[in-house]
Amino acid sequence: MLKRTLAIAKKDLKLSLSGGQGLVQAVLLGLLLIFLFSLSKPLGGAISPQAAGAIFWLASAFGLVLVFNDLFSIEEMNGARIGILSSPAPVHAVWLGKGLAGFGLLFVSQLVFLPATAAFLGQSVSGPWWLLWVTLLGADLGLVIIGALLGALSQGQAARESLLSVIVFPLLLPVLLSCITLFGLCFSPEHTMGYGQWLGLIFAFDCLFGGAGLFLFPFVYSGEE
Repeated sequence: MLKRTLAIAKKDLKLSLSGGQGLVQAVLLGLLLIFLFSLSKPLGGAISPQAAGAIFWLASAFGLVLVFNDLFSIEEMNGARIGILSSPAPVHAVWLGKGLAGFGLLFVSQLVFLPATAAFLGQSVSGPWWLLWVTLLGADLGLVIIGALLGALSQGQAARESLLSVIVFPLLLPVLLSCITLFGLCFSPEHTMGYGQWLGLIFAFDCLFGGAGLFLFPFVYSGEE
């Protein structure tokens, strides 16, 4: 299954990057959000570390929706979903492959958001760097688990983008609250205590929805309109 998972991820990345639609839209929307929120900065003042973390993850969440809408619409527009279901590839390989591709695209967009957060919101990493990267990777894992599951659910609907947007944000609240708090600690020069419980919540979220995705994805992806 690993070989098929990598093949699907490679195919999705190639198609997404050649079209440039999902990644470019995610990066542009995220940069626009960061810039617009920077205008709310008081004259001569600064945006708080917690607020900067919230803006970063809000941009990431909207980017997630755009990335997975693009990844799943690749098959839907060409009618290739039935072909994938008819192939000997396990359905779970589709979920893992699209999750892997989405993780890469989301992570690349966040590598653009981080310097933009520093430039427009006046933030710098004052806490430990390892905490920032562990938070980023752990939270991204939870985001793509939900994105890959709900991206499949929203396909075949007349307003699939709206469906994905409406469902995804309430489910992401626990992990978004955790990573906003942790990024606030990373950006704050005052203290970095109390991060253990928030990291625990992120990884508990990953495990819970990872297990749910393994069980639900075959039913969701093969469902008829």
